Amino acid sequence: MSEHRRKPPQPQGGGRAAARRAAQQQSSGRRAAPSRGSARQSASAASPSGAPGQEPPYQGRAAARRAAQRGGRRRAPEAAAGAAAGGAGRGRGGGRRSGGGAGGDGRPPKKRFIDYPRAGKYGARRWVPSWRLVLGSCLGFIAFVLGLSGIALAYVDVPNPQKLAGVQKNVYYWADGKQMVVAGGGELNRQIVPISQIPQSMQDAVISAENASFETDSGVDPMGIARAVVKMAMGGETQSGSTITQQYVKNTYLNQEQTLKRKITELFISIKVGASEPKPKILAGYLNTAYYGRGAYGIQAASRAYYNKDSEDLTRSEGAFLSSLLNGPNLYDPYVTTEAEGANLKRAEARWAWTLDREVEVGRLSKTERAKIAKEGFPRPRPPKKAMDLRGQKGYLVDLANNYITANTDISEAELKKGGYSIHTTFDRKKMGQLTKAVEKVSKQALKPEQRAVDKYVQFGGASVEPKSGKIVAIYGGKDATEHYTNNADYTGVQVGSTFKPFVLAAAMDKGVRNPSNPAIRTPVSPNSMYNGDNKLRLLNYDRTVWHDKDGNEWHQANDGNEDKGRVSLRTAMQYSVNTPYIQLGMDVGPDVVKQEAIAAGLRDDNSMARTTPTFSLGTSAPSAIRLAGAYATFAASGQQTDPYSVESVTKDGVEEFNHKEVAKTKQAFDPNVANNVTDVLKTVVKKGTGTAAQLPDGREVAGKTGTTDDNKSAWFAGYTKQLATTIGMWRVNDQAKVQKFLKMYGVGGEEKIHGASFPSEIWRDYMMEAMKGEEMLPFPQPQPIGKVVYGESASPTPTPTPSDEPSDEPSETPSETPSDESSPSATPTETCSPWDLACKDNGGQDNGGPSGGPGDPGDEPSPPVTETPGGDDDGGFFGGPNGIKE
Repeated sequence: MSEHRRKPPQPQGGGRAAARRAAQQQSSGRRAAPSRGSARQSASAASPSGAPGQEPPYQGRAAARRAAQRGGRRRAPEAAAGAAAGGAGRGRGGGRRSGGGAGGDGRPPKKRFIDYPRAGKYGARRWVPSWRLVLGSCLGFIAFVLGLSGIALAYVDVPNPQKLAGVQKNVYYWADGKQMVVAGGGELNRQIVPISQIPQSMQDAVISAENASFETDSGVDPMGIARAVVKMAMGGETQSGSTITQQYVKNTYLNQEQTLKRKITELFISIKVGASEPKPKILAGYLNTAYYGRGAYGIQAASRAYYNKDSEDLTRSEGAFLSSLLNGPNLYDPYVTTEAEGANLKRAEARWAWTLDREVEVGRLSKTERAKIAKEGFPRPRPPKKAMDLRGQKGYLVDLANNYITANTDISEAELKKGGYSIHTTFDRKKMGQLTKAVEKVSKQALKPEQRAVDKYVQFGGASVEPKSGKIVAIYGGKDATEHYTNNADYTGVQVGSTFKPFVLAAAMDKGVRNPSNPAIRTPVSPNSMYNGDNKLRLLNYDRTVWHDKDGNEWHQANDGNEDKGRVSLRTAMQYSVNTPYIQLGMDVGPDVVKQEAIAAGLRDDNSMARTTPTFSLGTSAPSAIRLAGAYATFAASGQQTDPYSVESVTKDGVEEFNHKEVAKTKQAFDPNVANNVTDVLKTVVKKGTGTAAQLPDGREVAGKTGTTDDNKSAWFAGYTKQLATTIGMWRVNDQAKVQKFLKMYGVGGEEKIHGASFPSEIWRDYMMEAMKGEEMLPFPQPQPIGKVVYGESASPTPTPTPSDEPSDEPSETPSETPSDESSPSATPTETCSPWDLACKDNGGQDNGGPSGGPGDPGDEPSPPVTETPGGDDDGGFFGGPNGIKE
C-alpha cells in the first residue's frame, strides 16, 4: 500500500490541536518540518518510554537532539517526524554544520558581509573569491587610496625651493658680446633665464621627447608611469615615467635620492604644483635647473657650453640635440667616450633624429621642416672648454669688473656673490691678447731669472683707455691671476716718477705761476718759459726765498746722472726729463694747485696721491696704470675728462639693473688749448727726447712721457694717440714674501739701469703698433699760443732773448750736455724709505729732511703716499677701497 494512502496515526493524548495539525500535514503531502510542539509529540510517540495517550514532558534541546539522531536511522514516518522535531530544536546549529542549508524554520541562512571563505562551496572552490568579492575589494582599495591621498594632499605643502636650485654663476662678456668667462656666485655653472629667452623650438623638443601631455596633464601621468613599468618589466628601454612637472619638483624642491618616500612626496607635490603654477613657469624652471653635462646647469649654461651662444639664439636642430642631454649627458655628448670610440656620437645622432620625428608625430613640427633639418645634418657641438677658467688675465678682468659694479651701482658685494648676473664689460678681446703678447715677448727676451738673480720678481702692469669714452679696453694685471694675486693694472703703490710732470705743466699753463710780490696774481706760462736746468740747485719758494725744511735745511734737487743742463725751456726740460726746472715750476705754481690739476685730469685724491711736498711734482704719487692712462686720455681728448670704466651693463633674469650710459659723465677738466699744448710738448718727447723708443713705424702721431723713480725701483711709459691712451709700468717685488718691499732694478735684463725709455717703451710700442692697425691716422689738434714766457730764478733773460711764445716741435734750448735717457726725482740714487717698508728708519738722508736737505714742507716731514704694502688690502683699488674711498 502506498505511503500516501496510509492512514495517519491517531493522536495519543495530544489533544485536538495536535490531531488537526497532523491531519493537515498528511493531506498536503509535503515534508515540512514540524513545529516545535508536534516535534515534541512525535518524539513522545516514538519514545519507548512514553505512555500511550500521554504527552511526554519537554526535556530540552539535548533530548531533542538525541531524538533527531535516533530518528535519522529509522525509516518509519514517525521516526522522520521525530527527526524533523529534533532538527527544529537545533536548526541554527545544523545550518552552520551543513554549510548553509535551510534553517529549521524553513528560511535560508543569513548572508555574511564578506562571503569568504565562500559558503556552500567545498574543497578548493571554497577559497576562490567570487567576482563580486574581487570587484568590491578593488573598489574598496581605490577608495582607501583616494582617501589617503586626499588627506595627504591636504597636509602636504609645497616646500621652499632648495638653495641649490637658485645657485647661479655670473657671466662676463667681452665688448663684442662674446662670453668671456663664467665666475663668481655659487658653485654651479648656472644662469637662469626667463621663458621668453628659451626658443619655442627648444620647448617643443623637450615636451615632445619628455612629456607630450605636459600642457594638459595635472602634474603626474599615471599612464606614463604604467608604460614605464611595463617596458622595464619586458626588458625594454628604461624610462622614468616622470612628467616635466615631476622633474621640476625634484630639481627645485627635493633631492636626487632614489627612495620610495621621496618618490611619493614628489607625486603629491607635483599634483599641487601642477594645479597652482602656470605651465610656462614650470617648463622654464625645469629647463633652468636640469643638468646638461660639461658642468652646465640650465639651458643658458648648456647653450654656451655646447654652442657658445645664448639660449635665445639656439636653432631648432640644436635644441633637439640639447634636449637629448636631459636623458643622460654622458651618453649623448659626442666628445665623451663611454664605450667604443664614436659610440656617443652615433647615439646622439639617433636620439636627435628620434626627437625630431617625435615632434612631427605629436604635431609640433611639420614634415617639410623636418626634411629640411635632416638635409642640414646633425648640429655637432664644439669641443668642451672650461667655462670657469680664471687663469691668465681673465681673473684680473673679473676682479676689475666686480670692483666697478660694487663701487658704482646699487648691487652689493653680497648680492654679486649670489650670482645670476650677466655682466657686459668694455674689455676688447683682441687688444687684451695684443697687450699680453707684447709683455710676454719682452719678458721672455730680456729676463733670465735662472741666470741673473736680479731678474727675479720683475713685475709688469699696464692699461689701455679710450680717450673719447673712458672705456678700459685692455689691461695687463700680471703673469697669471691664479698665481699672482695682485692686479698690477690696479692700485699697487708703485710711484710713477716723471710721468707726473705733464700735470705740473698743465697747471702752470692753466692756473699760472704766482707773482713773487703778490701771490694772488698769477701768470699763465708758455711751454717756452725758461728755467735753470743745472744739477742740485737750491729750491726756492714762489717769492724767491730759499725753501727750508722743519730743521732749517735747504733742498738741492739732483738731475739724473747729476748732470747740469743749463738754462732750458719747459719744453726741453720735458723732452729730456730734467728735474730741476719742474720741481721749481711746481713751487711757483703751488703743489696744492698741481694736485688739483692732476685730480681734474682724472687721478684720484686717495691713498695713491702723495703729500704735497716739493718732490710731489716729480712723481711721488702712485696712481694705478688705469688711472694714469685715463688722465693722459684727458690730454688726448683736448681736456675732456671721463672716468675710466670697465662695465657697460648688468642684467639679471632678463632685467637690466645697470647701464653705464645712465651715469656716464664727461667734464671739461681744463681749456682745450691747455691740453693741446701739453700734447704738443709730449710729442717732442717721443720725436726727439727720452721716448723715441715708443715711435710707431707707420708714422702715426704719438705723445708720451717716460718716468723713472728713486733708486730705480720703478719705470714707466705713458703715451697716447688720438684714439687710445696706454700706460706700461715695471717694478720688482716678491709678491710671495711675508713682508713685501719694492726692490732696485739695477742690472735687470742686463741693463745698467732701467728707464721708462727701455722695456716699458718697447712694450708700449709693440702693443700700440698692433692695437692701432687699421685705425684712421688722426692727427692731434694744432695748439694755439698760450701764456707768457716767464723766467725762473737764475734763468733771467739776456739782452737778446730768443724764446718765442709760439709752440714748436723743436727744443728752444739745447742742454749743455747730452742728457741721459731719464731722470730721477731724488738727489742721488741712495736707499730711501719706501711707504710700505716700515723697517726703514729716518736716516737723515734726502727723503726725510736731514742734513742733505729733505723735500718736505717747512716744519713737516715729507713722505710718499701713505701705504703699508704694495697692492695691499688697505690701500683701496681702482674702483673701491676702505672707508668709502672709491677709485
